[in-house]
Amino acid sequence: MVAMTFDTHAFVKELTQAGMPEEQAEVLARSQAMLIDEKLATKQDLKELELRLKRDIQELKRDMKELEANLTRDIKELEMRLTRDMKELELRLKHDLTVRLGSMMVVAIGVVAALVKLL
Repeated sequence: MVAMTFDTHAFVKELTQAGMPEEQAEVLARSQAMLIDEKLATKQDLKELELRLKRDIQELKRDMKELEANLTRDIKELEMRLTRDMKELELRLKHDLTVRLGSMMVVAIGVVAALVKLL
């Protein structure tokens, strides 16, 4: 923080001219000087803070864009894997159904052939 210029001597002088005892004026001047030095922000302090915040915002924007690009890439990869897995599942299901239907037909033909022999 940049120190502000506070003329304690002039402040004490003004207070004593207004009727305040010099000792009280000096205590008040010291406390005011300490307050100004420790607690108040200068225009320069605010400008530096503004610049830091702008830098931080730009950095966050870059990070967000990077995250968005990564997320988009990950979603596309996931979609491709899901599409591939669904096709594989569909092929296995077709194969299983074909095998089951073929097995049922073989059994049905066997049953019909056995019934024909018996009759």
